[in-house]
Amino acid sequence: MEKLIDQIKQGKVWSIPGGIHPPGQKLQSTTQAIARLPLPDKLVVSLKQHIGANGKLIVEKGQQVLKGQALTKPSGNWSVPVHAPTSGLISDICPMPSAHPSALPELSVIIEPDGDDNWCELNPVTDAKTLSHDELVDIIHQSGIAGMGGAGFPTYVKADTRKAIEFLIVNAVECEPYITADDMLMREHADGIIAGIELMQQLLSPQLTIIGIEDNKPDAIAAMKLAAQHNDSIIVQTVPTVYPSGGEKQLIKLLTGKEVPSGSIPADIGMLVQNVGTLFAVNQAVHEGKPLIERVVTVTGNTIHKQGNVWALLGTEIKHLLDCQGFSPVPQQRVVMGGPMMGFTLPTVRIGVVKTTNCILAPDHQELAEPGDEKACIRCSACADACPASLLPQQLQWFAKSKEYDKLNEHNLFDCIECGACAYVCPSEIPLVQYYRVAKAEIKEQQAEQIKAERAKERFEARKERLEREQEERQNRHKRKPAAKSDGEKQKVADALARVKAKSDDKDSKSAVAAAIARAKAKKQGAEIEPDNSEVAKERAARKEQARKYKEQKALEQGEEGVDKDDKKSAVAAAIARAKAKKAAQAAEDNVEADSAPKDDKKAAVAAAIARAKAKKAAQATEENASAETDAAPKDDKKAAVAAAIARAKAKKAAQAAENQAEADSAPVDDKKAAVAAAIARAKAKKAAQAAENQAEAEEDSAPVDDKKAAVAAAIARAKAKKAAQAAENQTEAEEDSAPVDDKKAAVSAAIARAKAKKAAKEQAQSDDSSEQINDSNDEADAKPQSDAPESSVDKKKAAVAAAIARAKAKKVAKEQAQSDDSSQQTNDSSAEADAKPQVDEPESSEDKKKAAVARAIARAKAKKLQQEGNDKS
Repeated sequence: MEKLIDQIKQGKVWSIPGGIHPPGQKLQSTTQAIARLPLPDKLVVSLKQHIGANGKLIVEKGQQVLKGQALTKPSGNWSVPVHAPTSGLISDICPMPSAHPSALPELSVIIEPDGDDNWCELNPVTDAKTLSHDELVDIIHQSGIAGMGGAGFPTYVKADTRKAIEFLIVNAVECEPYITADDMLMREHADGIIAGIELMQQLLSPQLTIIGIEDNKPDAIAAMKLAAQHNDSIIVQTVPTVYPSGGEKQLIKLLTGKEVPSGSIPADIGMLVQNVGTLFAVNQAVHEGKPLIERVVTVTGNTIHKQGNVWALLGTEIKHLLDCQGFSPVPQQRVVMGGPMMGFTLPTVRIGVVKTTNCILAPDHQELAEPGDEKACIRCSACADACPASLLPQQLQWFAKSKEYDKLNEHNLFDCIECGACAYVCPSEIPLVQYYRVAKAEIKEQQAEQIKAERAKERFEARKERLEREQEERQNRHKRKPAAKSDGEKQKVADALARVKAKSDDKDSKSAVAAAIARAKAKKQGAEIEPDNSEVAKERAARKEQARKYKEQKALEQGEEGVDKDDKKSAVAAAIARAKAKKAAQAAEDNVEADSAPKDDKKAAVAAAIARAKAKKAAQATEENASAETDAAPKDDKKAAVAAAIARAKAKKAAQAAENQAEADSAPVDDKKAAVAAAIARAKAKKAAQAAENQAEAEEDSAPVDDKKAAVAAAIARAKAKKAAQAAENQTEAEEDSAPVDDKKAAVSAAIARAKAKKAAKEQAQSDDSSEQINDSNDEADAKPQSDAPESSVDKKKAAVAAAIARAKAKKVAKEQAQSDDSSQQTNDSSAEADAKPQVDEPESSEDKKKAAVARAIARAKAKKLQQEGNDKS
């Protein structure tokens, strides 16, 4: 560092890349001292004259203000106030054209001067060294001082930097043609500039302050050296005249040889740059208490008769400056704010002077010719050679035209200082700087939109999290917190759980032991342990029974529909049903004979008891259904056919129940119990037979007068009577077969049963005779013609079918009754023989039982044969 300082003090200057040497055109405006202009008719004070946020307006329309009075106060980042340039009346506060190439409206305060130019109360500081750092920064801030050399960066932000500053660079180069405002300010107010430098040294404490001045300003160099000779830390350094050596980064390179990295600021490498006009304003703010309300402006050009520099109040319209300096416009006159290289053409001269306005140029057509039409790039690389920032202007222009913003950032577009050197040397007259400015504006707008979207997303996510948190809090608020358990309660719960677990383990161990014992016993007995599937079998049987009932119900419904549609189909279905019932009855008789063999005594007794209970329940249900069907006798042919089908189905079910009962009762039981059971069964059989006869008589008496309906009702009654008699006979026969042969009580019971069976057979025969008479009368009635209406062929066919069915049923009942009488007679004979034999106390052997069973089977076969022969004869 000491070596670098020694080099600087020795006057060493480093070189910069690029640069051009345009004509200076400075002598026209340096021949006269800085002039003061008369007050204008109005002042248009823009609220935005610097980089950063606008200040908050603290005045209103119609208010009287004094010179130096604040119109706004800081209200945001990098915000500085603006002040009234003179005393007067605020006539309006409205948007006015801004000092910008676009001339977009900016909120402005319009002041009508009163001519008195009265100052507000000022607070000058006599001894600035007594001020603290913050107090000094606050004075600079409230005075509204911003950079007056170019961009308008707020000075208080630079002065309040917390980074260590090694070199304070004072920019007095003023390299752009035509502009001499800083030159004349240094000539006339060098002492004030040095005083401002010393205030900045008090704030920043740099090791060295360097004032850089181009070698084409000898008077300014002499004045500054004279004013700074008392301060050894201030060095006035002369630099070569080359454009744009006045750029911030270029001047640092020239004076120190250091280069500011891309995307960084000078403070990052210990450098700080201030303009001479800014330092003079700092001196006035601190030592005189004056805010920034005026500045030096160069008014020049061939159309200006009195070219020179003037003290212009901020807000003074450009037209007032031109008029005061003798403006003689030419056709299509151009007025440029700034220099010919970095300035811009004003769309109107009704724009007010701002803090960054350093020159007003009004050239004629020979002095500053109109740019020609843009031509194609010839890739001469002159722009790249002239660029002081070592960029590629040609590439940047291509990317800017195609709006490839990512590639523009990759090629460091924002390192461009918009000096215009590239456009100045371009032979194709391409306005390169204009492309760069538009691209920068669009990129900044895009970045602002992106930042805005990200902030909106952050707010949305924060709101979403807040709503979810509030919802969770509301839900938790309604939840009852579990009561805290004491250590004693926790211990009790743990003990209870332990006891339950121990009990479960003990139970499991006992079950395991029992299972092991059972397996050992089974192994000892030589039997294999098989799984118990009794419950599964019961469930399967129940499902089969349910399916069978469903099929029967569905068949009945289909039978009913078929009867409604066609009478012939009803007759055929009835015949099929009768055939099936007959077949089922025959199978039941065969099962009774096959199951007559004796079984194990205890198991047979249990099975018989269960079967009798089920048979009793089934018989009762059959009687109730038969009574209900008898009461609901059909009224016409179709209804009669439906009732007949239903009666046949129920009769079939009752027959099956009776057969099952007979099979169950066939097992031998204890002698006394068997006798009692036989007596009960005979009484039930007698009761059932009597009920069947009464029902048949009731049906015959209540039969309708109509012949066809009477025939159908008679057929139904005969079928039911036959079914009841057959069930009673089968039960009696099974009980007689199951009785022991060698018992006296059994013999007595058998004799009683035979007598009752004979009586029941006699009554059944009488009922059959009455049924035959009814059938004969029905046949005669069917044969007679009807007096009311001629009988159709269909009615005749139906009547003939019904009569045939009734006769067949009656014949079948008689046949079965005769067969039962023969079997009863044989049973009586065998019983008498058994009574005649001497009784012994020893139980009958298994061989004797087999012989008895064979004898009974032979007797039944003979009875069947005799019955068949009798039927053949008849």
